[in-house]
Amino acid sequence: MTATDLTRVPRAWTPPDLPSPYPLINYLPSVFADSPFAVRWTAGFDDVLAPFINMIDCVHGYIDPMLAPEEFVRWLSSWFGVLLDDSWPMSAQRAVVAEAVDLFRMRGTMAGLRRHLDVVIDGEVEISESGGISWSLRPRPDPPTDVDHWVHVIVRPAQPGTVSEAAVAAVIRAAKPVHVRHSLEVIE
Repeated sequence: MTATDLTRVPRAWTPPDLPSPYPLINYLPSVFADSPFAVRWTAGFDDVLAPFINMIDCVHGYIDPMLAPEEFVRWLSSWFGVLLDDSWPMSAQRAVVAEAVDLFRMRGTMAGLRRHLDVVIDGEVEISESGGISWSLRPRPDPPTDVDHWVHVIVRPAQPGTVSEAAVAAVIRAAKPVHVRHSLEVIE
């Protein structure tokens, strides 16, 4: 096999005629630009590096949850410790990952619970709570037990049968304070 034959071998790992966005010859001193050997030699490296450079140029498409391939969305959610449910539509999973920082910032508040449920549920959500606060002049290691805190969530899905009660309960548990009891009612 001659050198000419090697140039004709098809390469399955790279698209044909993929140009390098940053040819190496442009980074060498100008004296090498006049050398046909230097141009051909660096072009070989350009052929090898072009797929990697193009992949790196598109890395934002893998990190943005709205653009990432579906199999990457769950991986991105693990970066934030976000729980995703397979029963949720992909648009809801992408939205939860995209809003993870804001959802964590509001975690434990009524607004946070409402926002989290609005993101994952296509339908109407009604939330009622016990309200009230407790305080002390001295710090206490345990949450207050003299006040009964609760939250009740009523979900009316836009399409009957599209909401998993277990998945909604998991969202509520993740978004509410630990010492608050919750109850859930799904009305089809």
